[in-house]
Amino acid sequence: MASYSITPKTSEFRRSGPWKIAVLLGGDSAEREISLASGAHVVETLLARGHQVCEIDPKFVDLTRFDWAGIDIAFLALHGKYGEDGHVQSILDLLGVPYTGSDAEASRIGISKSATKERLIQQGIPTANYVLIHESDSTERILAHARSIGFPIVVKPDTQGSSLGVSIVHNAEELPSAVSRCFELDSFGILETAIIGSEWTVGILDESELPAIQISTGRPFFTYEAKYQDDDTGYKFDYDVPNDVVRRIEQIAHHACRALGTRGLARVDIMLDKLQRPFVLEINTIPGLTDHSLVPKAAARIGWSFAELCERAIVSSLRYAESHSRPLKVSDPAA
Repeated sequence: MASYSITPKTSEFRRSGPWKIAVLLGGDSAEREISLASGAHVVETLLARGHQVCEIDPKFVDLTRFDWAGIDIAFLALHGKYGEDGHVQSILDLLGVPYTGSDAEASRIGISKSATKERLIQQGIPTANYVLIHESDSTERILAHARSIGFPIVVKPDTQGSSLGVSIVHNAEELPSAVSRCFELDSFGILETAIIGSEWTVGILDESELPAIQISTGRPFFTYEAKYQDDDTGYKFDYDVPNDVVRRIEQIAHHACRALGTRGLARVDIMLDKLQRPFVLEINTIPGLTDHSLVPKAAARIGWSFAELCERAIVSSLRYAESHSRPLKVSDPAA
């Protein structure tokens, strides 16, 4: 195993290697294309740093039959179901393969917006009011739930990311089409109070927060297109709110990750209402790593290159694996 040291938010980070890294990318979720882009960015960067890198697409490769002998770590660039829901983490745990990011339990909770909200509520962390809905619910029942929350509301699939299937609904007439879009991607969804204000995101690496990013877009909210396609989406570090409000946003993000039990890289999305009160929207246990993604932008703000960000994530996971005595168990792909 390579040796390493890390001091967050300083230039004292050092690594030795090269490591042999398996980058898991693609998969079979609705976010496959974003995962392929994240993974390709990671692969290109780690190769350029002199590491030995192989790509694994679980859509086509059975992880239980892959020869993990000699692999130092699996770098998870999978988004959506299978990658972020704890499934692949459980497989790697059974195989004894170290991997980047959160464990299976935190991943299982984090992919579900309703489960995340319940954990946040238990810990007293502010999040918008919500109701869980199911595709078997009648139109009348869903409408009653919406009215109990009060328009405007946000309709979201429970276990999708990248704003897929998300709609802002201003009245009862808009609700059926929004619910239909939601249930195209998931059998469960949530109706959530629409927080009117500004959208923020905070990257987390273990116990350290990266600088908060204030997001601006010409679209009604931070949609899939605003995230990955629009060149005019704004990412601000020169904020239009007081410093103590920004610090509160970063602290809320930190507490949210602690509540969920994340480790390694994570990202917390937050809405700041008109009274400058932060509300956690969701926690991403495998944040995007494309050239449009937010965590790399925040890392660059404090002087970390994308390569250093990736290596810090690897170091974090290797240190965890070493401290928890997780030796590689599988050397025979047929085992």
